Amino acid sequence: MNLEAHYETLYKESIQKISNDIYQIDHLIDSASDHRFGITLLARPPESIKNDIQKFLGKLKAIEPNQYYYNNSDIHITVMSIISCYNGFKLEHIEVPEYIKHINNSIKGNHNIDINFKGITASPSCIMIPGLMRNESLNNIRNSLRKNFKNSTLEQSIDARYSIQTAHSTVVRFTKRLSKKLAFLDVIESYRDYNFGTFKIDTLELVYNDWYQKEKHVKKLFEFNI
Repeated sequence: MNLEAHYETLYKESIQKISNDIYQIDHLIDSASDHRFGITLLARPPESIKNDIQKFLGKLKAIEPNQYYYNNSDIHITVMSIISCYNGFKLEHIEVPEYIKHINNSIKGNHNIDINFKGITASPSCIMIPGLMRNESLNNIRNSLRKNFKNSTLEQSIDARYSIQTAHSTVVRFTKRLSKKLAFLDVIESYRDYNFGTFKIDTLELVYNDWYQKEKHVKKLFEFNI
């Protein structure tokens, strides 16, 4: 996949929909009755880059304070959703050491994962920071995870929603109708080519998480050095 072209197409299509008020409001993000949980293998950008993202979010927040903006603690790249969040999933239902073993087998030999966070992309429900990969190491890990888990008897839902190929971070979700839409979109457009920086991924985290990766719900199960 040509990630730059993919992010660009996604941006143009989604911004057009948002401009035409065809965007999705997330009604569950602050709901106490949302019990969707799962387990995810993820990576986190360094604090310096997350702090730069917060400067961007601060400009958006000044215009649209009632949307949902990700804290630094929650910003992440999904490597693979091992068990996609669903109502009723509990950690005690699975043997965590078996998942750790399969992930360890999947990440062997895949190093030098560099991600460049540059520009902005979007969907009809959120604003994202697109990540560009310098090599195939991250996708090699994903393919190994697919193979190893699908050949196992462990509960998993890899690729059940879609086959992940990107390296983006979601940073804003729509929770209300946009009251100052044009000014909001102007800020996003001004960051369209902004370079947030390049970083090397040297650790991955296996976490038990809610749908939004909120720190208060996330439990780190294991950290892998790569």
